Amino acid sequence: MRKFKKITYFLLGFYVFLIIMLYFLQEKLIFLPTELPQDYAYEFSQPFEEFFLKAKDGARLNGLHFKAAKPKGVILYFHGNAGNLARWGQIATFFVEKQYDLVIMDYRTYGKSTGKLSEANLFADAQLFYDYTKQYYDEDLIRVYGRSLGAAIATQVASKNTPYQLILETPFYNLKDVARQRFAFLPLDLLLKYEFPSNQYIKQVNCPITIYHGTEDSVVDYKSGQRLFEVAEAPKEFITIPKGEHNNLAQFSEYLDTIEGALE
Repeated sequence: MRKFKKITYFLLGFYVFLIIMLYFLQEKLIFLPTELPQDYAYEFSQPFEEFFLKAKDGARLNGLHFKAAKPKGVILYFHGNAGNLARWGQIATFFVEKQYDLVIMDYRTYGKSTGKLSEANLFADAQLFYDYTKQYYDEDLIRVYGRSLGAAIATQVASKNTPYQLILETPFYNLKDVARQRFAFLPLDLLLKYEFPSNQYIKQVNCPITIYHGTEDSVVDYKSGQRLFEVAEAPKEFITIPKGEHNNLAQFSEYLDTIEGALE
C-alpha cells in the first residue's frame, strides 16, 4: 500500500509539474524565432526592398517587399512559427517568379523585429502590414496567404478586411485543436494563453478561400484543416496533397498544378 501511495504521489506531482511547465513555457513551444543582427543584409534572387513599420507600443517590425517585373497582383504572406525573413524570403521568391509582388513580415522577436509577443499584438501588427500593402495596391489585387501559424494570422486579417483571396497552407482549426493532439490529458482550457481561433474568424471571411493540407502532416493534423474548411462560409476549395507533410507541399504536383489557378 505504501509503495502504491508513493507511485500515486509521484504521478500526481509529475502531472502538476507538466501543467506548470506548459503554462509558463508555452510561448517557447509555439514560437521558434531566430534573431538577426540589425545590420544583417538580405540577399535574394528577386528584386526587393527592406522596410520597417512601427507599432503603437513602439515595436519595430521588419518587412520585405518583393517586386515582380509585370505583377498580376500582390501576395501578403504570413510565415510559419520558425526562422526569420532570411529563410522565408527565399521561399517567397517562388511567387515572385510567378509574377506576383509579395509583402512579408517578421513577427515580434523574429529576425530584426522587436517588441513583446502576444496574440493581440500579432493581429495588430498583421493589420499594419495589410494597411501598408493597401498604400500601394487596391484591395482587389491583394491575396492574403498564410502558412501554418501564419494561416491563423492571415485568416484574422482577411476577416477584418476585403482582400481578393485567402490562401491557407497547413492551417489549424484553432490552437487548442493542435495542443490537444499532444497534451489531451492536460486542462488546456485553463492553460492556454493563446487561442488563435481561426474557426471563428474564417466565418467572417467573405473572399474566396483555398486551403492546402497534406495527409501525412505530423505537426497540424490533416483533420484539423478539414474542420476549418467545413466551417468556412465563403466560396471555398480544399486541396488535399496525398502523402504531403507539413513543410513540403510545394514539392507535389497537386500544389504546383493548382496554385496559379488559386491565385488568379
